[in-house]
Parts: sequence; structure tokens; C-alpha cells
Amino acid sequence: MATNTYCEYTKNLDEENVHKIYHDTQYGFPIDSDNELFGRLILEINQAGLSWDTILKKQENFRKAYSNFDIKTIANYDENERARLLSDAGIIRNKLKVNAAIHNANVILELQKEHGSFQNWLDAHHPKTKDEWVKLFKKTFKFTGGEITNEFLMSSGYLKGSHSESCHIYKKILKTNPKWNQ
Repeated sequence: MATNTYCEYTKNLDEENVHKIYHDTQYGFPIDSDNELFGRLILEINQAGLSWDTILKKQENFRKAYSNFDIKTIANYDENERARLLSDAGIIRNKLKVNAAIHNANVILELQKEHGSFQNWLDAHHPKTKDEWVKLFKKTFKFTGGEITNEFLMSSGYLKGSHSESCHIYKKILKTNPKWNQ
């Protein structure tokens, strides 16, 4: 979905609409918690091939199913946890995506050991072009192609483009000093 189109799309939606809430309170705002960054990555990975509407409506189900996005807990998921996720109708039951979440949690634990946090690792690589980020993410994580990487980085404030400059949220995001504006 083109950025300006998303801003326009959400403009006149009801305040309770999942897109309106996401657009106005989450999309493009910096995330300073490793677990929340990882949660956003899980959501972006699960969106692949589906509509963002589906993911937003299942957002809380993902949070519950994936132990509140606790990286350490997810990294230690065993076959029983994997089976539980694959049978949970509240989330996307895709074996590749479930396996990617568990694998990526383990990768992030290693990044935390080396850099102190997942956020520090991201910060250490900033700034990069979208293509450089995509190459890095493909090398580092599973199930992170161009769109997933781009949306993850835009939605968490590392890449510009989540909102048009005419969008009423744009100025709010600038006040948070997102990485793309530093």
C-alpha cells in the first residue's frame, strides 16, 4: 500500500478502526523495547501474502500466542510450543512463519549478547538504504524479504515513508526523533 494512500485511507475511518488506531498510534513511531521490536517483526513476517487488515485484527492474539513477544521465552520454544502455535486459529498457522519466529528469537538473543540489545544492533547499522537493510536482514534473519524488511523499518522509525508530510501524524512522529530524521 503506498504510504500517502494509507494516510488518506485512514483519515476518515472511525476512531475504533484497527487501521486508524495503528496509523495514528504505532505506524512510524520509534520502538524502544527489544520485545516490541521483535513483536513488530513477527507481525510483518506473518503479513506476507495476506492483508495487513488480517494481521491488525489478530494483533492481540499474536501477542498472547507468542508469550507477549518475549524474545527469551520464544527462543526456547520446543516442539510442543511449535505444535501449539500451529494449531492456534487466532494467529497465522504457517509452519515457515512459526519456525522463522523461533529462529529469529535465537538470532536476536545472539545480537543482544554482542550489541547489548536488538535496538543497539539496528542503531549500529543506521543509516542504510532500503537495499542495504534488505541485504543485511536476509543475511541475518529468516523470512525477511524486501517488503517485510522495508515495512518493519518504516513502521519502527528507521526508514522514512510511513506518513506523508501532509499527514496529521507526521509532526507527532518528528517530535519522537525517529532514526530516519537523525
